[in-house]
Amino acid sequence: MRPEEIAALGDLAGEAARGATRQIHELHTGIAGRVWRRVGPAARPVRLAHDSIAGGAYSAAAELSRAVVRAGAQAASTARSPDAPSVERTLAGRVAIGALNGAFGDTLVRRENALALTMTVRRKNHDVELTRTDLRRAYPNAKSRIAVFVHGLCETDEAWKLGRHVPYGHRMEIELGYTPVYLRYNTGRHISENGRELAELLKELLAAWPAPVHEITLVGHSMGGLVSRSACHYGADSACVAKVRHVFTLGTPHRGAPLEQVANAASAALARLPETRPIARALNIRSSGIKDLRYGYLVDECWMDQDCDAFLRDTSREIPFAPTARHYFICATLTREADAPMSRIIGDLLVLQPSAWAREGHGKHLRFPIEHYHHLGGANHFDLLNHPAIYDQMRRCLQSQRALPPP
Repeated sequence: MRPEEIAALGDLAGEAARGATRQIHELHTGIAGRVWRRVGPAARPVRLAHDSIAGGAYSAAAELSRAVVRAGAQAASTARSPDAPSVERTLAGRVAIGALNGAFGDTLVRRENALALTMTVRRKNHDVELTRTDLRRAYPNAKSRIAVFVHGLCETDEAWKLGRHVPYGHRMEIELGYTPVYLRYNTGRHISENGRELAELLKELLAAWPAPVHEITLVGHSMGGLVSRSACHYGADSACVAKVRHVFTLGTPHRGAPLEQVANAASAALARLPETRPIARALNIRSSGIKDLRYGYLVDECWMDQDCDAFLRDTSREIPFAPTARHYFICATLTREADAPMSRIIGDLLVLQPSAWAREGHGKHLRFPIEHYHHLGGANHFDLLNHPAIYDQMRRCLQSQRALPPP
């Protein structure tokens, strides 16, 4: 690791150590408070002394633990050569950084931590500057049709290589004449923040692309599908989003992810009791990006609004799908049949089939023609990243469905 990366990791670990000490203090206070209430007013003098001593001790321990961890990291960083290779030199390091950003990415940005990722175009494990010279060097055979791949939570651009199959982008380039463009971004930030940034990135990409761009296809896995939809919303009036003709969402929780809904309900329940409130606080440390998956938030108003549930129920404020594009919804279920009872309960372990298909409710009509919905049975959420059956479905869609004409 580079010295700045060690220092950044030490800063994050130090904050975690201080936070853990404070949570132990809260847990102690909650348990002690129940004892004091049982004893009654007679215990008030002892309680005041106890709280004062305990508060001072825990506060000192919290600051000391942070200082020790940060000092250790600082010492390790100064002993490291400035020319030391980055943690991103290995696949394991890049995967770890992606997972870290997914879990605490908003905190990393807020603390200006060196490990916080920015949204970039990636080519052969390196960032590509959005200048005509750098793009021409990275894409010497740039075509007029671009396929932009947007990964999901805690993933990186290399997630599309999962498994032993040929990645979708490579096959689309050879068989369909697309140039694949892979993104990497901080999945711990709000989906709307990443969506707005993606809209700007597409604008810069098209302005510097070595060839005239006639068509853009967006392929998003899980959270990436929501980021793609958000980008289409925020860039609705731009010329680059007007070139988006196809949008594939693979296992995207358009109607929310049940795991996050359970986590939200659990944290609310735990916060009701003083003894379990520290556990609720620890659970709430999860990133803004994870929390946005509760109902598939796409815009700032969803997480800024005091009553975001009411915002989502207001059909007049529903975020429409991009009118310039054909939208395709692909889901996976552990069962072979999409309509089997168990598929509605377990889905692909992370996203249920109705949510992946953006169904408004049980018994409601599908929003798009039936040929825009596809299902991979006997598969999990991550099989959607690289599976021959999924690519075959995407290829059929692109070959049989002509792109919508420009508005």
